[in-house]
Amino acid sequence: MLSRIGEIQIPLPAPVALFLGILTFIAVLGPMLWKVTVHVNTIAHEAAHAMVGFGAGRSIRSVKINPDGGGATVMLPDRGLGFGVAVFAGYLGPSAAGLIAAWLISTGHMVAVMWLGLLLLAVLLLMVRNFFGAIAILVCSALLYLTVRHATVGAETAVAYGVAWFLLLSGPKKVLSIPIKSQDAKILAKMSPLGAWVWYYLWLLGTIGALVAGGAMLV
Repeated sequence: MLSRIGEIQIPLPAPVALFLGILTFIAVLGPMLWKVTVHVNTIAHEAAHAMVGFGAGRSIRSVKINPDGGGATVMLPDRGLGFGVAVFAGYLGPSAAGLIAAWLISTGHMVAVMWLGLLLLAVLLLMVRNFFGAIAILVCSALLYLTVRHATVGAETAVAYGVAWFLLLSGPKKVLSIPIKSQDAKILAKMSPLGAWVWYYLWLLGTIGALVAGGAMLV
């Protein structure tokens, strides 16, 4: 299976790609479905905190994915520019992942999207410290693995598009669902001369921009 990572497939026609985007939008918009799918967004959010924090020289002590759709990443030292960048990266994480997936899809690397997702989930599993978080990550990993292992080429392509669309659409959805003075915004406000509302709108603009750019690549 690993030999297929570099496999090239033909991107879907624009109308089909847009149709998959509309279906994904319904899944993101629907309150009942969002209660389940929000955990995928949270996984990407906390992964962004952890990866950026680690890259900035922080020690990642724990990652938690909570049943209510929230999460937490504990890193030390919890101060300085590197910590601030890691905090800011969280709400942009799903959108950044969606952009990468959209770019890979536009170049025909649908299988690579799922293998990259599996790799990131495996790394995050080593950091997670609560039972629900571990189960959520394992379920996502199992779905991606089964797709790569048993699905047809057409199904693999559809799943890759669905993953990309979901990450891109869930980014602004998540930001719009939080208060302007969220915990991350308060932390950044204390570390900078900018108010919490400025950080909120930077997240909103960033996620909307990623949706526009990623959507253009997909269709």
